[in-house]
Amino acid sequence: MTAGNSYFERLKATCAGDWRAYTEHPFVQALGRGDLPEAAFRHYLAQDYLFLIHFARAYALAVYKSETLADMRAAADIVKGLLDVEMSLHVKFCAGWGLSEAEMEALPEARATMAYTRFVLDCGMAGDILDLYVALAPCVVGYGEIGSALAAAGDLTGNPYAAWIEMYAGPEYADVAEGAIAQLERLAESRGTEQRFAALARTFRQATRLEAAFWDMGLELQD
Repeated sequence: MTAGNSYFERLKATCAGDWRAYTEHPFVQALGRGDLPEAAFRHYLAQDYLFLIHFARAYALAVYKSETLADMRAAADIVKGLLDVEMSLHVKFCAGWGLSEAEMEALPEARATMAYTRFVLDCGMAGDILDLYVALAPCVVGYGEIGSALAAAGDLTGNPYAAWIEMYAGPEYADVAEGAIAQLERLAESRGTEQRFAALARTFRQATRLEAAFWDMGLELQD
């Protein structure tokens, strides 16, 4: 998705094994084959609804952490998109799998959901806007990579998860992922010194591992 010498690709290269474990997770492979148990997918969808709420909070924090109007507007646009568009689309999608918004809102957060979302928020609270965007990047960009890989792997005809795959493989989500990378690159130009790289790489690696743990949660129906 980006040149090999980009800041994002440098971060990803520091945890190549963890990145593969996330993007090629058994949950992901089962989605591609179409044989993921429906109970696992519904559990994932419900927790992803709760995750998106905290995702919006994280981008709201990015507004506060921004030091320029351009960065504030960029983060605010994402918050608006999450609250006004993506959440509605997610609720509509989940309804097709027998999950109502009221039901999902009443669910307790799984431990993997809490661990991941609080990690991202803590990175933003303790650090600066670059720390926050690095913690968010594995989710935003990784889903686009996963969707594209699954869509390219074979015919999705008859796959019950084809709509999910096509959503993350589509051009609209590609724009979201590319925008996240572009914002990360801009922030890294002014804030991503070599002295900070090791710490930011640790953040990226941990967020990537937490993404894999989120798949574990769905696959194993973890509370």
